Amino acid sequence: MPDNQLPIDVVVLAAGKGTRMYSDIPKVLHPIGGRPMAQHVVDAALLLGDVQLHVVVGHEATLVQQALEGVASFVEQSEQLGTGHAVAQALPALREGALTLVLYGDVPLITTATLEKMVQACSTAQMSLLTVSLDDPQGYGRICRDSAGNVTSIVEQKDANSEQLGICEVNTGIMCMTQQQLAKWLPALGNNNAQGEYYLTDVVEMAVSDGVGVTAINASSVEEVEGVNNKLQLATLERCYQRQCAEALMLAGTTLADPSRIDIRGSLQVGRDVYIDVNAVFTGDVVLGDNVSIGANCVVHESEIGANTQLLSHCSLDRAKLASDCVIGPYARLRPGTELGSKAKIGNFVEVKNSSFGEGSKANHLAYVGDSEVGSGCNIGAGTITCNYDGAYKHKTRMGDNVFIGSNSTLVAPIDIEDNGFVAAGSTINQQVPKGNLAVGRAKQKNISGWKRPKKD
Repeated sequence: MPDNQLPIDVVVLAAGKGTRMYSDIPKVLHPIGGRPMAQHVVDAALLLGDVQLHVVVGHEATLVQQALEGVASFVEQSEQLGTGHAVAQALPALREGALTLVLYGDVPLITTATLEKMVQACSTAQMSLLTVSLDDPQGYGRICRDSAGNVTSIVEQKDANSEQLGICEVNTGIMCMTQQQLAKWLPALGNNNAQGEYYLTDVVEMAVSDGVGVTAINASSVEEVEGVNNKLQLATLERCYQRQCAEALMLAGTTLADPSRIDIRGSLQVGRDVYIDVNAVFTGDVVLGDNVSIGANCVVHESEIGANTQLLSHCSLDRAKLASDCVIGPYARLRPGTELGSKAKIGNFVEVKNSSFGEGSKANHLAYVGDSEVGSGCNIGAGTITCNYDGAYKHKTRMGDNVFIGSNSTLVAPIDIEDNGFVAAGSTINQQVPKGNLAVGRAKQKNISGWKRPKKD
């Protein structure tokens, strides 16, 4: 923002119920890319600089306030009597001498770049509004201009005559003006229209009447100003948002097997030469190092994956931290608290929870490792489980370096297996295994001769 730019008050209209969503969730809290629609709007506005946010709430006001707590102040519109009435509820909170930017909580793809253009076009003697040209303008307010091309008014669909209905440039509802102008024009709004509402758009005609220039800024795309009124529109904008994310990744050097089959529901930070196969889902904050490969159908939440690590298909990671050169999966599950050292391997149908693996340690298949500390160079055989829960408390399993656990072993925690300890396959171990020892915990085998297998009657 330029040094001489006036401070900005942003009013976000978020009071509507959204009856066509057929949901108990307030419309503006339905997610796009894993975040509420209103959060996208707020985030775009906050990047403008010296901003104070005022959110007009109504339906399920408490839920909206909880979702946006800490970033905005709130005013309530107890009756939904139109956009002009909604902005009027926020008027007492607006700073004298500040610019006022009016946004909508159900228009989630608005960009900071467009808002910056609107702010720059607005001054103490001039207002700006955002428009877009549509092939089918049905349902939108039309932008009326004089013979010189100057904006003269906005006419709503239900109030437009046949000539005005032929106009393709329409109002998005997003506009910017000064607090002083709003304070003068809002009390003068009337509701003598087909809807019986107080339209904010009527201030455009008031501005022209007062000799205030009105600058129309064209939106960069139709999608940027598209609002959401039902689940179909929500899904359409979700795909648009995901496409934008995919394009940004590819332009930054990431290879996507299919840009239409990736979902980013949070933030995704990637290094160089990253490859992502189809149907990968990233939620929360995820970091991928250089040369990371993500297989098909993986879900990664709030995790950090080190350089050169391979995530094979159908893996689930939740708050895990992986060092470099690891190989995970296919069909592996890493739960919260998992930390893997470099060159660790977690194979198919292995679940790890709240455990650390040292460099080069591996559990290649069909194992459960929970609440454990695994040293370097360890091998955990197929079918091994750590019995970490006694019905009341969790207990630790500790393995030193170069420990070998044979297949189908049961490790009853709390237990320590020291460096170079070896557990024979099929053992149940509930005592410490000293350094370099072999532990065998099997029942003595007994063979019964002449035994006859049971048969059905």
